[in-house]
Amino acid sequence: MKTIVLSSLVSLSLSAQAADAPALKLFQSVPLSGVKGRFDHFAVDAKGARLFVAALGNNTLEVLDASAGKHLKSITGLHKPTGVVFLPELNQIGVANGDDGMFKLFDGASYEPLNNLPSLDDADNVRRDAKTKLIYVGYGDGALAILDSAGRKKLGEVKLPAHPESFQLESDAPRIFVNVPDAKQITVIDREKKSVVATWPMEKYQANFPMTLDEANHRLFIGCRRPARLVVFDTETGKPVSNLEISGDTDDLFYDAQHKRIYTSCGEGFIDVIGQTDRDHYETLGRIPARAGARTSFFSAEMSRFYLAVPQRRNQPAEIRAFDVQP
Repeated sequence: MKTIVLSSLVSLSLSAQAADAPALKLFQSVPLSGVKGRFDHFAVDAKGARLFVAALGNNTLEVLDASAGKHLKSITGLHKPTGVVFLPELNQIGVANGDDGMFKLFDGASYEPLNNLPSLDDADNVRRDAKTKLIYVGYGDGALAILDSAGRKKLGEVKLPAHPESFQLESDAPRIFVNVPDAKQITVIDREKKSVVATWPMEKYQANFPMTLDEANHRLFIGCRRPARLVVFDTETGKPVSNLEISGDTDDLFYDAQHKRIYTSCGEGFIDVIGQTDRDHYETLGRIPARAGARTSFFSAEMSRFYLAVPQRRNQPAEIRAFDVQP
């Protein structure tokens, strides 16, 4: 009996330790001396183990060696850089600029400028279709621009009711889900038809900025700031099925399919980690302290790492913090 009791206590202790174990473990910090202001979006060269982060307030694109944990290059000549995309087959980097409306291309080896595509005022998020290689840029008072696979020509656009924030492309279906917070909705686009096919209202939970997608389970995750909630939508019905309290000022959101987790970086000063019990049930696994204002992040499934861009504050320099994803 004593052996059975002892064994049970050990099992309970191990379970408690596993529950308390952090989902993300900080292992590296790369200082970015002289980089001021806020950050916007990341992109990754997974094969070359490089990170690109738009230092919006500094008007630069910062390039990091993710393997060595060192800063490689500051690309200058940008004007409020926002969205970033890496074109691996061309070894080129595309950067959307909010101030001058340019989509700028840079050589991935020399980092020299290659091309400027104008007329994308207030350009923001950038995504690339993995199959067609077409590039999508959210911009202006309400539109999603469609660029060719090299990012040199605008092929068309889809009009939206207001400025788009984060958006996600289905990989096995033609839809694009777009956060349009000023219109208090999620807009659904059919990218084959190049038209809006549905709108899902955001009535109770608003200021819907970040978004991520669990395509296998038909679930769309929306980060809201008013109030601070994670809202889960069924992409088959367009209806919310769950919601959960999160930290304030959420700005980036990622779904980790392997570990069934959601990571969100929040300007309040935390990374929230949320566990997916099943497609309709979620629980907070932990809140990892960061720095106030650190709300730009990136999750790389290929490298199984999470990156947080931490802006400069007083005598604390800007830095990129790298976390290993724990089992």
